[in-house]
Amino acid sequence: MPLAVEAEVIRTGRLTLLPLLVEHAEELAVALSDPDLHTFIGGAPATPEALRTRHERLVAGSTDPAVTWCNWVIQLRDQDCLVGTVQATVTAEGNGKAAEVAWVVGTQWQRRGIATEAARGLVAWLLRQQVRTLVAHIHPDHAASAAVAAAAGLTPTSQEQEGEIRWELSEEGG
Repeated sequence: MPLAVEAEVIRTGRLTLLPLLVEHAEELAVALSDPDLHTFIGGAPATPEALRTRHERLVAGSTDPAVTWCNWVIQLRDQDCLVGTVQATVTAEGNGKAAEVAWVVGTQWQRRGIATEAARGLVAWLLRQQVRTLVAHIHPDHAASAAVAAAAGLTPTSQEQEGEIRWELSEEGG
């Protein structure tokens, strides 16, 4: 079953979620350059070159026809700058679609509700695409990300994967 989901521009009150382009790498590398961003997700900030290579892979899309990668950069409209990303990996599930979602906002823009606004916009868009199950995996000590997930309508489950709690939102019916 073709998934027929393709990232498109999503507008919220203050934000524009723009489909990821390779050209976003340099500005995004600066926005996400704080090592503290990796406290819960591991790794280290990507160089512009490494991010460009990653963006090339993401823009090319999944080689698995049952998986669609949707990636956006978060643009703060009043400052006309990129402040983070949201993403959804969409797969076929039973009679519908499921998506694993994630978000990251640069530290200098945190505590302003940007991640919450972006995640809510993403979730609403996915539900309009007939995605029926949304999942996020969040480190148990990452209170800010848990608050974003809750505000976007996800709830924690008792399931864990690689030390992270599975959060889920399920829309019944179709």
